[in-house]
Formats: sequence, structure tokens, C-alpha cells
Amino acid sequence: MAKPGYGKRTAPDQRPRMPHDFSLLPVRERYVAAFVDHLPDGAMMSVKELAKQLPLYGQQAISSALTALSVAGHLRRVRCAVGAGDEMRWVFHTFWSRTAHDNEWWIAYLATENTKRAAAPDSAPPPPWVPDEEAPPAPEDAGTEQGAESTVVPQQRPPVQPPDAETAPPAPDAAPDMPPRSEAGPSPAYLALARLGHEDRRLPLSAGDCAELEPLAAEWLARGVSVDYLISALTAGLPTQVDSPLGFTRKRLTDKIPPRIPTANSTSPGAPGPAPARRILIECTDCGRPGQPEALPDGLCRPCRTTHQPNTDNTGQAPVDPTETADIEARMANLRDLLRTV
Repeated sequence: MAKPGYGKRTAPDQRPRMPHDFSLLPVRERYVAAFVDHLPDGAMMSVKELAKQLPLYGQQAISSALTALSVAGHLRRVRCAVGAGDEMRWVFHTFWSRTAHDNEWWIAYLATENTKRAAAPDSAPPPPWVPDEEAPPAPEDAGTEQGAESTVVPQQRPPVQPPDAETAPPAPDAAPDMPPRSEAGPSPAYLALARLGHEDRRLPLSAGDCAELEPLAAEWLARGVSVDYLISALTAGLPTQVDSPLGFTRKRLTDKIPPRIPTANSTSPGAPGPAPARRILIECTDCGRPGQPEALPDGLCRPCRTTHQPNTDNTGQAPVDPTETADIEARMANLRDLLRTV
């Protein structure tokens, strides 16, 4: 099972389970689809975990099978926002449907899910395993006073009469028992850039790089996106090797900057209200690039749709080894027998 809030989610409008489900798919995709269909909601759907449970295929084959199932209309991988404001987090779902649906159905369904989450963003709190952000350190005198209140009764001091303005001594620049005020911490944009190297080792940025790119990242945050969305947009679909992390990150910050959403005061009277905040982003099943559902037909981004050309014969299906077919059929029969006994 996945962590709370993640994993498989069953889509509606599915027909009852039948013995010949997925019979029109190639053998490998049929084998993976039958296994995924019997998984409960909340099960892990990562390629690595599925490859552990399906030893007949490796991770590359499982990834290709999931891509084919996305094209066939059985699944969509999405990022869902939970919480609101500074507490908003992005969790990852794989919506699964035993019944294949076209792109229009998936777009309408995800739009409905987005409207529900936008109408009640606080109804889905962050997962319990998400660590809270570290609170700013309390001043030393405040911590001392709190500790003293719990152990020692504070000494009662006699009230001091305020001196006259003419005889009052000049106030010192700072009270002797006040600690020096600490400098302001790094901005959220700087921290987001500093986290890139921890999220993906291909984007290690130095302190000077983060300071140089901080204004560009701050412009993203000023346009209403969260820190998690900024990090996801910068790390999604990275090439195998990034020669210049600074130049690559600068180009992405410049080219992929989101549009500025007009405020309510700037809209003219009688104009339609703003669209509900986007709380669901579909991601490419092949490379993980996030985007709007309308921009990723078949669950694939444009580069992956261009390169995704399965090796098929003249029947329109991928060639399959007969011995492999027999082995898969035996494993599926064992899986059905096991599920009947559970």
C-alpha cells in the first residue's frame, strides 16, 4: 500500500468485472492490467513497485505497458492539491478504470474532480505523514520565560511609577537583556531553488546560483503558484544529463513561467467570475511532465506522443512469443485462483 493520500484511485462509470476483460489488449498489457485492476484503492502504482510484484517483466517493460494502458484509456496519472494556502501539498494519484474511456470523458471527469476540490479545499487535509514546516526559533528570552513559568513562580515586582517627561533619563539604544535581532531568513523562492538538488541530483545549484535565480523564482510565486508546484515544474521530464544546471534552470524559469491571473478588482462588472483554482494537474504517464488535462491527450505530453510508436505487425498488435503467452496465461490463472480463495 502507498502512503496515505497516494496510490491507486478507482474511477467511476465502470462495467462489472468480466472474465474476458482486457482481451483486446496485447498479452503484456493484458497481464499488467489484470493485476492493477485487482489492486485495492491506495495501492502503490510506481513502476518500481509493480516490477517487484510482477517478476515476469522489468521496470522498462512495466513502464511501457502503463503508457500503452494510458493510451488505451484505462488510466491517468495526476497530481492533486490537498490543504490550502501555505499548508497546500501535492499528492500523486493514478486513476484507474476497467472500462476504457476516451479523452473527452477523462477531461470532463478530471474537471469535475477539480471543481469539487476547489469548492472545498480544506476538506482534504495534508496526509498525516507530511512533516510540518519547522517553526521559526523562539527568542531566547521568550523561551526562558516559558520555562520559568512552568517551574518557578515569577517574582512579584512593585509597580514602577512612570517618571516625568522632564526628569526622565534618556532611553538607551537597546535594553541590556534583549538579545540581538537575527537577520531575515532566506526567501521561499531561494529555499525552493536550494531544494532542487535534493529533489533531483541533476539540478545541483550553488548558493550563488540560487541568489542569481531568486528573482525569477520569486516571480513564479508572485503569480500564485506554490513552492511544491515550482519544484515539480522545474524537475519534471529532465534529460538524462544536465550539463549546466544554472543555465537549464534559468531557461525553464523563463520559458515555463505561468500566466498572471487577474485579481477580482481588475475584472469589469458583469464579467464572469474566475475559474476555480486548479487543484488537479495531470502528468505524462511516460515522462511525468505536468500539465492541464486538455494539453495531454491519451495521458501523454507532445514529445512523448511523437516518440511513442509501438512496434506492431500488420494486425495492429505487438508481436508476442507463444511461450511467453502460455507463461502469462498460467500466471493469470494462478492469480484468479488466489483471488477466489482470499
